[in-house]
Amino acid sequence: MDALRFIGKRLLLMIPIIIGISILTFSISNTIPGDPARLILGPKATPDGLEALREDMGLNDPLYVQYGRYMGGIVQGDLGQSTYSQRPVMDDLLRYSPATFELTMFAMFITLIIGIPFGVISASRKDRIADQFTRIFALIGVAMPAFWLGLLLLLFFYLKLGVLPGSGRLDGGMSPPEYITGMYTIDALLTGNWSVFYAAFMHLILPGITLAAVTVGMITRMTRSSMLTVLQSDYIRTAFAKGAPENRVLYGHALRNGIMPVITLLGMAFGHALGGSILVEAVFSWPGLGQYAVNAINYLDFPAVMGVTMLIAVMFIIVNLIVDTLYFFIDPRLKHS
Repeated sequence: MDALRFIGKRLLLMIPIIIGISILTFSISNTIPGDPARLILGPKATPDGLEALREDMGLNDPLYVQYGRYMGGIVQGDLGQSTYSQRPVMDDLLRYSPATFELTMFAMFITLIIGIPFGVISASRKDRIADQFTRIFALIGVAMPAFWLGLLLLLFFYLKLGVLPGSGRLDGGMSPPEYITGMYTIDALLTGNWSVFYAAFMHLILPGITLAAVTVGMITRMTRSSMLTVLQSDYIRTAFAKGAPENRVLYGHALRNGIMPVITLLGMAFGHALGGSILVEAVFSWPGLGQYAVNAINYLDFPAVMGVTMLIAVMFIIVNLIVDTLYFFIDPRLKHS
Protein backbone atom coordinates (compact mmCIF):
# COMPACT_ATOMS: atom_id res chain seq x y z
CA MET A 1 0.00 0.00 0.00
CA ASP A 2 2.88 2.37 0.73
CA ALA A 3 4.23 1.78 -2.77
CA LEU A 4 0.82 2.42 -4.36
CA ARG A 5 0.38 5.60 -2.32
CA PHE A 6 3.86 6.76 -3.35
CA ILE A 7 3.16 6.13 -7.05
CA GLY A 8 -0.29 7.75 -6.75
CA LYS A 9 1.21 10.96 -5.39
CA ARG A 10 3.68 11.08 -8.28
CA LEU A 11 0.88 10.53 -10.80
CA LEU A 12 -1.12 13.41 -9.33
CA LEU A 13 1.94 15.67 -9.60
CA MET A 14 2.09 14.88 -13.33
CA ILE A 15 -1.20 16.68 -13.99
CA PRO A 16 -0.08 20.30 -13.23
CA ILE A 17 3.25 19.62 -14.94
CA ILE A 18 1.55 18.52 -18.16
CA ILE A 19 -0.83 21.50 -18.03
CA GLY A 20 2.11 23.86 -17.56
CA ILE A 21 3.99 22.31 -20.48
CA SER A 22 0.91 22.56 -22.69
CA ILE A 23 0.46 26.26 -21.87
CA LEU A 24 4.13 27.03 -22.52
CA THR A 25 4.21 25.05 -25.77
CA PHE A 26 0.97 26.54 -27.03
CA SER A 27 2.10 30.09 -26.22
CA ILE A 28 5.46 29.72 -27.95
CA SER A 29 3.97 28.02 -31.02
CA ASN A 30 1.44 30.81 -31.50
CA THR A 31 3.97 33.63 -31.13
CA ILE A 32 6.16 32.36 -33.98
CA PRO A 33 5.92 34.76 -36.96
CA GLY A 34 4.19 33.29 -39.96
CA ASP A 35 0.80 32.30 -41.32
CA PRO A 36 0.02 28.57 -41.60
CA ALA A 37 -2.89 29.30 -43.93
CA ARG A 38 -0.60 31.09 -46.39
CA LEU A 39 1.87 28.19 -46.33
CA ILE A 40 -0.91 25.73 -47.09
CA LEU A 41 -2.45 27.69 -49.98
CA GLY A 42 0.85 28.94 -51.40
CA PRO A 43 1.87 32.29 -52.91
CA LYS A 44 -1.15 32.45 -55.27
CA ALA A 45 -3.66 32.43 -52.45
CA THR A 46 -6.40 35.07 -52.59
CA PRO A 47 -7.33 37.17 -49.54
CA ASP A 48 -10.79 35.59 -49.46
CA GLY A 49 -9.31 32.11 -49.61
CA LEU A 50 -6.84 32.89 -46.82
CA GLU A 51 -9.56 34.31 -44.61
CA ALA A 52 -11.83 31.33 -45.21
CA LEU A 53 -9.04 28.88 -44.36
CA ARG A 54 -8.08 30.79 -41.20
CA GLU A 55 -11.70 30.72 -40.12
CA ASP A 56 -11.96 27.01 -40.87
CA MET A 57 -8.76 26.27 -38.90
CA GLY A 58 -9.88 28.42 -35.98
CA LEU A 59 -6.90 30.77 -36.29
CA ASN A 60 -9.12 33.85 -35.94
CA ASP A 61 -10.38 32.77 -32.51
CA PRO A 62 -8.85 34.27 -29.35
CA LEU A 63 -5.86 32.35 -28.00
CA TYR A 64 -7.70 31.20 -24.89
CA VAL A 65 -10.43 29.71 -27.10
CA GLN A 66 -7.84 27.95 -29.24
CA TYR A 67 -6.09 26.64 -26.13
CA GLY A 68 -9.34 25.40 -24.61
CA ARG A 69 -10.16 23.60 -27.86
CA TYR A 70 -6.65 22.10 -27.90
CA MET A 71 -6.86 20.84 -24.30
CA GLY A 72 -10.31 19.44 -24.93
CA GLY A 73 -8.89 17.45 -27.80
CA ILE A 74 -5.98 16.17 -25.68
CA VAL A 75 -8.38 14.84 -23.07
CA GLN A 76 -10.14 12.90 -25.84
CA GLY A 77 -6.85 11.72 -27.37
CA ASP A 78 -7.11 14.16 -30.28
CA LEU A 79 -4.03 16.31 -30.92
CA GLY A 80 -5.48 17.98 -33.97
CA GLN A 81 -4.86 17.74 -37.69
CA SER A 82 -1.38 18.20 -39.15
CA THR A 83 -1.37 20.95 -41.76
CA TYR A 84 1.74 19.42 -43.36
CA SER A 85 0.81 15.74 -43.64
CA GLN A 86 -2.97 16.28 -43.63
CA ARG A 87 -3.31 13.43 -41.15
CA PRO A 88 -4.26 13.40 -37.46
CA VAL A 89 -1.21 14.30 -35.37
CA MET A 90 -1.81 11.27 -33.15
CA ASP A 91 -1.55 8.97 -36.18
CA ASP A 92 1.69 10.66 -37.21
CA LEU A 93 3.16 10.30 -33.73
CA LEU A 94 2.28 6.61 -33.67
CA ARG A 95 3.88 6.26 -37.09
CA TYR A 96 7.17 8.08 -36.37
CA SER A 97 7.74 7.54 -32.64
CA PRO A 98 8.82 3.84 -32.78
CA ALA A 99 11.90 4.78 -34.83
CA THR A 100 12.90 7.42 -32.29
CA PHE A 101 12.25 5.16 -29.30
CA GLU A 102 14.27 2.37 -30.90
CA LEU A 103 17.20 4.72 -31.47
CA THR A 104 16.93 6.20 -27.97
CA MET A 105 16.75 2.80 -26.27
CA PHE A 106 19.79 1.61 -28.22
CA ALA A 107 21.69 4.76 -27.20
CA MET A 108 20.73 4.20 -23.56
CA PHE A 109 21.94 0.58 -23.81
CA ILE A 110 25.32 1.85 -25.03
CA THR A 111 25.30 4.36 -22.18
CA LEU A 112 24.74 1.64 -19.57
CA ILE A 113 27.31 -0.87 -20.83
CA ILE A 114 30.02 1.79 -21.26
CA GLY A 115 29.25 4.65 -18.87
CA ILE A 116 28.85 2.71 -15.60
CA PRO A 117 31.88 0.36 -16.03
CA PHE A 118 34.06 3.29 -17.12
CA GLY A 119 32.95 5.26 -14.05
CA VAL A 120 33.75 2.34 -11.74
CA ILE A 121 37.17 1.81 -13.34
CA SER A 122 37.93 5.53 -13.13
CA ALA A 123 37.06 5.70 -9.43
CA SER A 124 38.91 2.51 -8.50
CA ARG A 125 42.03 3.68 -10.37
CA LYS A 126 41.93 7.27 -9.16
CA ASP A 127 44.66 9.49 -10.68
CA ARG A 128 46.14 6.59 -12.63
CA ILE A 129 46.32 6.21 -16.41
CA ALA A 130 42.93 4.48 -16.62
CA ASP A 131 41.34 7.29 -14.62
CA GLN A 132 42.92 9.97 -16.81
CA PHE A 133 41.76 8.19 -19.96
CA THR A 134 38.16 7.78 -18.85
CA ARG A 135 37.97 11.38 -17.60
CA ILE A 136 39.22 12.70 -20.95
CA PHE A 137 36.83 10.32 -22.76
CA ALA A 138 33.88 11.58 -20.71
CA LEU A 139 34.83 15.22 -21.19
CA ILE A 140 35.10 14.82 -24.96
CA GLY A 141 31.74 13.07 -25.07
CA VAL A 142 29.99 15.84 -23.12
CA ALA A 143 31.64 18.66 -25.07
CA MET A 144 31.39 17.27 -28.61
CA PRO A 145 28.40 18.53 -30.69
CA ALA A 146 26.22 15.62 -31.77
CA PHE A 147 25.81 16.80 -35.37
CA TRP A 148 29.59 17.16 -35.79
CA LEU A 149 30.28 13.71 -34.36
CA GLY A 150 27.60 12.23 -36.60
CA LEU A 151 29.11 13.78 -39.72
CA LEU A 152 32.57 12.60 -38.65
CA LEU A 153 31.35 9.02 -38.16
CA LEU A 154 29.58 9.10 -41.52
CA LEU A 155 32.70 10.37 -43.26
CA PHE A 156 34.95 7.71 -41.75
CA PHE A 157 32.86 4.54 -41.39
CA TYR A 158 30.47 5.02 -44.33
CA LEU A 159 32.16 7.07 -47.01
CA LYS A 160 35.80 6.10 -46.41
CA LEU A 161 35.73 2.54 -45.03
CA GLY A 162 32.26 1.50 -46.20
CA VAL A 163 31.81 -0.88 -43.26
CA LEU A 164 28.59 0.62 -41.87
CA PRO A 165 25.45 1.99 -43.55
CA GLY A 166 24.99 5.72 -43.58
CA SER A 167 21.31 6.61 -43.46
CA GLY A 168 17.81 5.26 -43.05
CA ARG A 169 16.65 2.24 -41.04
CA LEU A 170 17.12 -0.51 -43.67
CA ASP A 171 19.09 -1.18 -46.83
CA GLY A 172 17.59 0.07 -50.05
CA GLY A 173 14.95 -2.26 -51.47
CA MET A 174 14.54 -4.18 -48.20
CA SER A 175 11.01 -4.43 -46.84
CA PRO A 176 10.32 -3.71 -43.16
CA PRO A 177 9.38 -6.63 -40.91
CA GLU A 178 5.79 -7.35 -40.00
CA TYR A 179 4.51 -4.47 -37.85
CA ILE A 180 4.22 -5.36 -34.16
CA THR A 181 5.95 -2.59 -32.19
CA GLY A 182 7.22 -0.44 -35.05
CA MET A 183 10.82 -1.00 -33.86
CA TYR A 184 12.48 -2.93 -36.66
CA THR A 185 15.02 -4.86 -34.57
CA ILE A 186 12.38 -6.09 -32.10
CA ASP A 187 9.82 -6.87 -34.81
CA ALA A 188 12.43 -8.76 -36.83
CA LEU A 189 13.38 -10.80 -33.76
CA LEU A 190 9.76 -11.60 -32.94
CA THR A 191 9.08 -12.76 -36.50
CA GLY A 192 12.40 -14.54 -36.97
CA ASN A 193 13.45 -12.33 -39.88
CA TRP A 194 17.21 -12.45 -39.28
CA SER A 195 18.32 -10.64 -42.43
CA VAL A 196 16.14 -7.65 -41.58
CA PHE A 197 17.32 -7.77 -37.95
CA TYR A 198 20.96 -7.66 -39.04
CA ALA A 199 20.34 -4.76 -41.43
CA ALA A 200 18.29 -2.81 -38.87
CA PHE A 201 20.94 -3.36 -36.18
CA MET A 202 23.77 -2.22 -38.47
CA HIS A 203 21.81 0.93 -39.32
CA LEU A 204 21.42 1.65 -35.59
CA ILE A 205 25.14 1.65 -34.80
CA LEU A 206 26.30 5.05 -36.08
CA PRO A 207 23.28 7.13 -35.00
CA GLY A 208 23.19 5.20 -31.70
CA ILE A 209 26.83 5.98 -30.93
CA THR A 210 26.29 9.61 -31.87
CA LEU A 211 23.26 9.96 -29.63
CA ALA A 212 24.93 8.09 -26.76
CA ALA A 213 28.15 10.13 -26.79
CA VAL A 214 26.89 12.88 -24.48
CA THR A 215 24.98 10.57 -22.13
CA VAL A 216 27.95 8.19 -21.81
CA GLY A 217 30.11 11.10 -20.68
CA MET A 218 27.49 12.25 -18.18
CA ILE A 219 26.99 8.78 -16.66
CA THR A 220 30.74 8.11 -16.52
CA ARG A 221 31.41 11.30 -14.59
CA MET A 222 28.50 10.80 -12.21
CA THR A 223 29.41 7.15 -11.54
CA ARG A 224 33.00 8.13 -10.83
CA SER A 225 31.98 10.90 -8.46
CA SER A 226 29.52 8.69 -6.57
CA MET A 227 31.94 5.77 -6.37
CA LEU A 228 34.77 7.95 -5.05
CA THR A 229 32.57 8.89 -2.09
CA VAL A 230 31.51 5.31 -1.36
CA LEU A 231 35.04 3.92 -1.68
CA GLN A 232 36.11 6.08 1.28
CA SER A 233 33.63 4.27 3.54
CA ASP A 234 34.87 2.10 6.37
CA TYR A 235 32.97 -1.01 5.26
CA ILE A 236 34.67 -0.85 1.83
CA ARG A 237 38.11 -0.64 3.46
CA THR A 238 37.15 -3.53 5.71
CA ALA A 239 36.05 -5.64 2.74
CA PHE A 240 39.37 -5.04 0.96
CA ALA A 241 41.30 -5.72 4.20
CA LYS A 242 39.56 -9.11 4.55
CA GLY A 243 40.72 -10.03 1.05
CA ALA A 244 37.37 -9.88 -0.74
CA PRO A 245 37.68 -9.99 -4.56
CA GLU A 246 37.97 -6.52 -6.05
CA ASN A 247 35.10 -6.94 -8.50
CA ARG A 248 32.82 -8.18 -5.74
CA VAL A 249 33.62 -5.16 -3.58
CA LEU A 250 33.35 -2.66 -6.44
CA TYR A 251 30.19 -3.97 -8.12
CA GLY A 252 28.53 -5.90 -5.30
CA HIS A 253 28.96 -3.36 -2.50
CA ALA A 254 30.29 0.02 -3.64
CA LEU A 255 28.28 0.39 -6.85
CA ARG A 256 25.13 -0.90 -5.19
CA ASN A 257 25.34 1.85 -2.57
CA GLY A 258 26.47 4.55 -4.98
CA ILE A 259 24.00 3.86 -7.79
CA MET A 260 21.24 6.23 -6.58
CA PRO A 261 22.63 9.46 -8.16
CA VAL A 262 23.38 7.50 -11.33
CA ILE A 263 19.78 6.30 -11.57
CA THR A 264 18.61 9.90 -11.25
CA LEU A 265 20.91 10.99 -14.03
CA LEU A 266 19.82 8.08 -16.23
CA GLY A 267 16.28 9.46 -16.17
CA MET A 268 17.57 12.87 -17.23
CA ALA A 269 19.83 11.27 -19.84
CA PHE A 270 16.85 9.51 -21.40
CA GLY A 271 15.03 12.82 -21.78
CA HIS A 272 18.19 14.41 -23.14
CA ALA A 273 18.52 11.61 -25.69
CA LEU A 274 14.90 12.03 -26.81
CA GLY A 275 15.40 15.76 -27.33
CA GLY A 276 18.83 15.36 -28.89
CA SER A 277 17.56 12.81 -31.39
CA ILE A 278 16.27 15.65 -33.57
CA LEU A 279 19.78 16.64 -34.70
CA VAL A 280 20.94 13.04 -34.97
CA GLU A 281 17.94 12.04 -37.06
CA ALA A 282 18.55 14.98 -39.37
CA VAL A 283 22.18 13.91 -39.94
CA PHE A 284 21.38 10.24 -40.53
CA SER A 285 18.03 10.71 -42.34
CA TRP A 286 16.38 8.69 -39.57
CA PRO A 287 12.60 8.71 -40.14
CA GLY A 288 11.55 9.44 -36.57
CA LEU A 289 10.07 12.22 -34.47
CA GLY A 290 13.08 14.43 -35.16
CA GLN A 291 12.50 14.59 -38.89
CA TYR A 292 8.78 14.97 -38.31
CA ALA A 293 9.41 17.89 -35.94
CA VAL A 294 11.79 19.62 -38.37
CA ASN A 295 9.23 19.39 -41.19
CA ALA A 296 6.52 20.67 -38.85
CA ILE A 297 8.62 23.68 -37.85
CA ASN A 298 9.47 24.51 -41.47
CA TYR A 299 5.78 24.47 -42.40
CA LEU A 300 4.58 26.20 -39.20
CA ASP A 301 2.56 23.09 -38.43
CA PHE A 302 1.56 24.13 -34.91
CA PRO A 303 -0.47 21.01 -34.03
CA ALA A 304 2.41 18.75 -35.03
CA VAL A 305 5.01 20.82 -33.15
CA MET A 306 2.89 20.82 -30.00
CA GLY A 307 2.16 17.10 -30.39
CA VAL A 308 5.87 16.18 -30.59
CA THR A 309 6.71 18.44 -27.66
CA MET A 310 3.93 17.04 -25.52
CA LEU A 311 4.89 13.45 -26.34
CA ILE A 312 8.56 13.99 -25.43
CA ALA A 313 7.55 15.83 -22.25
CA VAL A 314 5.17 13.06 -21.19
CA MET A 315 7.81 10.41 -21.89
CA PHE A 316 10.33 12.37 -19.82
CA ILE A 317 7.83 12.59 -16.96
CA ILE A 318 7.07 8.87 -17.15
CA VAL A 319 10.77 8.01 -17.04
CA ASN A 320 11.22 10.20 -13.98
CA LEU A 321 8.21 8.49 -12.40
CA ILE A 322 9.95 5.15 -12.98
CA VAL A 323 13.14 6.56 -11.43
CA ASP A 324 11.20 7.76 -8.36
CA THR A 325 9.58 4.35 -8.06
CA LEU A 326 12.97 2.63 -8.25
CA TYR A 327 14.13 4.96 -5.47
CA PHE A 328 11.29 3.74 -3.31
CA PHE A 329 12.27 0.08 -3.72
CA ILE A 330 16.05 0.58 -3.61
CA ASP A 331 16.27 2.99 -0.68
CA PRO A 332 14.39 1.57 2.36
CA ARG A 333 14.48 4.98 4.06
CA LEU A 334 11.84 6.28 1.64
CA LYS A 335 9.38 3.62 2.82
CA HIS A 336 9.41 5.11 6.30
CA SER A 337 9.54 8.81 5.36
